[in-house]
Amino acid sequence: MNELFQPLTLRRLTIPNRIWMSPMMQFSSYPSGPETGAATDWHFQHFAARALGGAGLAMVEATAISPEGRSSRFDLGLWNDRQATSHRRIIKFLHDHKTAAGIQLVHAGRKAATGRPWENESTEDGMWQRVAPSAVPFGGLAAPKELTRAEIHALVRQFAHSARLANLAGFDVLELHGAHGYLIHQFLSPASNHRTDEYGGSLANRMRFAVEVVDAVRQEWPVDKPLFFRVSATDWLAGDADDERRGWTSSESVLLAKELKDHGVDLFDVSTGGIVPDAKIPVRPGYQVEFAEQIREEASIATAAVGLITDADHAARIVSSGQADAVFLARELLRNPYWAQQAAEHLGEPARYPHQYSRAFSRPVQTALSRS
Repeated sequence: MNELFQPLTLRRLTIPNRIWMSPMMQFSSYPSGPETGAATDWHFQHFAARALGGAGLAMVEATAISPEGRSSRFDLGLWNDRQATSHRRIIKFLHDHKTAAGIQLVHAGRKAATGRPWENESTEDGMWQRVAPSAVPFGGLAAPKELTRAEIHALVRQFAHSARLANLAGFDVLELHGAHGYLIHQFLSPASNHRTDEYGGSLANRMRFAVEVVDAVRQEWPVDKPLFFRVSATDWLAGDADDERRGWTSSESVLLAKELKDHGVDLFDVSTGGIVPDAKIPVRPGYQVEFAEQIREEASIATAAVGLITDADHAARIVSSGQADAVFLARELLRNPYWAQQAAEHLGEPARYPHQYSRAFSRPVQTALSRS
């Protein structure tokens, strides 16, 4: 069997293959009223299609731990029971079709309250106050409020509360979003964290919030369920320790992975960038895979690679060569929900199309139809 289609067991969860659906924000939740932040029919079809398409794991998009943690009014949230319940129909469908269900928890920090990207809804005086480790703005947004120690501790508790709700909803995998310039990443990167207390300065201090969140979440997330951590392995910013443009680096990501592995993280989902809007990123197919490989080798932890992985042979090489344990696909799965099934056929593996659709993919049936 091609390694891309071999199961992967993490704790007591066995994921049927190594082709996973990356969390992708849909901005399609209810924006107000009692259903605020709940999943909708849009989310159901979004995940159902990729389950039928053969993804081994489908990860629900960045889901806010609090109303103020959202990047728009239309973001998913997970701070109350109603929101948790809204995912159960989706999770059941995924399980019925042999796809594991994951959810990514986030607080947007200084990138909150920016609106849906196609509506130019950014508000400087509207939805809610942005917060961050330091009062350092992102791009042209207004400067956020610097968090107090008490507020930091409250955020840690909110992550833990959302983890408890994720388990009650029935999710198999929980991922903490520590990448793309959101709050946990803002604490990690010296480009956004200028604090002088125990949450800023040294690497250990900048990692403190991430460690505290992982510890609190692990208290609520069952021991038999895997915990993922998404990291931006590099900020793509040059400079030395005295340069205000210095960012988070791949060597620091390795040290973070070693630390969080000891605190209960099972897999690093490795991306890059997002802390500043103008980083120079050498985008090309698989441009982030080398970072997943570095973290996997140097921290001895499972990793998933992501970033312009669109070709089945390329994905298979990433896994078979040991660069990563799995691949996350994002936009390619938006363009082609059946990518995993088609990759299986291309690589000589059995595809698992649903019986209801088998007439469209069975060669004998197609031949018979062509003769009619």
